[in-house]
Amino acid sequence: MKIALIGATGLVGSTMLRLLEERDFPLTTLLPVASERSLGKKLRFKDKEYPVVSAADAIAQKPDLALFSAGGGPSLELAPLFAATGCYVIDNSSAWRMDPSKKLVVPEVNGDALEKEDLIIANPNCSTIQMVMALKPLHDRYTIKRVVVSTYQSVTGTGQKAVDELLQQRAGTQVSNVYPYPIDCNLLPQIDVFQENGYTKEEMKMVLETCKIMGDDNIKVTATCVRVPVMGGHSESVNIEFKNDFELGEVRDILSKAPGIVLQDNPANREYPMPLYATNKDEVFVGRLRRDESQPNTLNCWIVADNLRKGAATNAIQIAEYLLQKGWIGAAVTEKTETHAV
Repeated sequence: MKIALIGATGLVGSTMLRLLEERDFPLTTLLPVASERSLGKKLRFKDKEYPVVSAADAIAQKPDLALFSAGGGPSLELAPLFAATGCYVIDNSSAWRMDPSKKLVVPEVNGDALEKEDLIIANPNCSTIQMVMALKPLHDRYTIKRVVVSTYQSVTGTGQKAVDELLQQRAGTQVSNVYPYPIDCNLLPQIDVFQENGYTKEEMKMVLETCKIMGDDNIKVTATCVRVPVMGGHSESVNIEFKNDFELGEVRDILSKAPGIVLQDNPANREYPMPLYATNKDEVFVGRLRRDESQPNTLNCWIVADNLRKGAATNAIQIAEYLLQKGWIGAAVTEKTETHAV
């Protein structure tokens, strides 16, 4: 099985590469794709080196699967070209997320929505993924009416240059200017660009993507997204209003049994999720469960996950594993048409 990795040298791309090895994904040929300045550079995978190639070269080799983490522009341009060869595309950018003809997938939440003809599959926004992981099992039981979320998002969500900038500021040697203001010892209440309604694009992603993934446009979502000087993962304070009342004991039981969720909720022992301890983990951690005493049927909780892993790379690989399980890619595929409609 041939796999193309577009954006292979970036933070998410390199995390995808590491996860493919960690999860022993059964590929036989790796086609790393990156910008022109990286052509020819060697990337190591399972004790073998693979040269970075151009997108055109990768398309010509007709891979079975293409994992995209190179931004919206390249995804809009290149994903249809890969898909036209019969290649499945899992895209980590925002390019296809709200396209009504494309599925937006978190495998534990709506993986069963995928069909064999879905050649371009959108990976949701990192902060949305970890939130819906906790929301879905609770929605199934109590029916969610409204969600108020405030995020505390790691600089790793911006990329390697942002990580470098934070470390430079801490060392007093800043040379880059990724953010408009200092990020060390500071918080930036802006992630992505502002929209006409006063919300940022990141905030509106959470609003729109949540309803699409959950399959329920009746869920009302409002978000405030903040960049914090942390490198371990994203954290979220989430206030959830349900249509039906709940018991905290049952909420804990539901979350403790939900796939991909780790419940850390023991205030007496100061046990709660923290980004430092979520680093390099694939699970979503939930804690600080308590009833909102200001209005009925409302729960407060705290959700943490490694944004490079479950928030991006892990979720994409899990989608690929679902395709493998279905026999749509890999050894079970005995026939592959040369041209597919996208």
